[in-house]
Amino acid sequence: MRLLRLLAMTVALFLLAGVAVPALAAAAPAPDQPPASAPIVGQLRGDITLHDPALAKGPGAREWFVYSSGDPGKDGGTVQIRKSVDDGRTWAYLGTVWPTIPKWIMDIVPDADTMWAPEIIRHGNTYYLYYAVSTLGHNDSVIALATNTTLDPKAPGYRWVDQGKVVRSLPASDFNAIDPDIIQDTAGTPWLVFGSYWSGVQMVQLQWPSGKRSADPTRTHLLDRKVPLNAVEGPSMISHGGWYYLFSSWDRCCVGLKSTYRVVVGRSKSITGPYLDRDGKALTDGGGTTVLASMGNQIGPGGQSIAGGMLAYHYSDANAGGISRLGMRSLTWSADGWPQLGAGLPKARV
Repeated sequence: MRLLRLLAMTVALFLLAGVAVPALAAAAPAPDQPPASAPIVGQLRGDITLHDPALAKGPGAREWFVYSSGDPGKDGGTVQIRKSVDDGRTWAYLGTVWPTIPKWIMDIVPDADTMWAPEIIRHGNTYYLYYAVSTLGHNDSVIALATNTTLDPKAPGYRWVDQGKVVRSLPASDFNAIDPDIIQDTAGTPWLVFGSYWSGVQMVQLQWPSGKRSADPTRTHLLDRKVPLNAVEGPSMISHGGWYYLFSSWDRCCVGLKSTYRVVVGRSKSITGPYLDRDGKALTDGGGTTVLASMGNQIGPGGQSIAGGMLAYHYSDANAGGISRLGMRSLTWSADGWPQLGAGLPKARV
């Protein structure tokens, strides 16, 4: 969850560095290529007020689920669940994964009141739900895991099982263990990509069936903007056509109509990089190609998740005073293998 944490993080990093902090909005460069076409006004319906969506295809032909950051004043602050049965056009709130945050998490991050920025992947007959817990502007954080055999709350055996810690960062760490995403390489090995500000986006190897860290202790650095504050977070990854694609969210999130969030991408033939943008510049040296930026009523789109040829994200709605809402766009590919986002969802099936 990135709710207003950027403001507190600015202060925290200012104190740490002992230097003047520039205005973050002013640091955002113009998009380096045109974003997707103007959004379709009123495209999505129902309960779509959320942050940090994690998109998952349900078992039904037109069924989708979205998991999102918790709200401290709603159902214990744990990960929220929404469901669509019409190809993602109408959404209903189903509740949260648990009534409260697990005690072991509260013991190590005692001031936390929400679970942040989940992501979900299916392996075999198990769904793996990764999420983060932290506090605003600090990197005393943990990425944790829950598992289930079904996404349907009405199905027999439905229960999210707490599987504990996956990655931990401490105040002395040079990274922040939040905003997880998971991808498998061509050999079927799972990898966790994560990070926010600090030294940018990181990657570690996982293992099946536990979904936890493998014996390999390596932490690979994938993305660094090389500018003050290093305003990058929310990584998400997919593979296509022999390439791995690393998406991330840049600039200022979750401040209503002042949000400058945007979605940026690079790609690599190797899952551990190096990742380059469309102009050949390394993402570890400030490179990145913008694929989605503010347009129309959708201000500061980011916090993206990709599944089934769709990209879900949140944005501040200029038609509703800056409320954070769910957006979805179809994902296609250019002739030279770069992602392109449509103006909305594909034509509805009947």
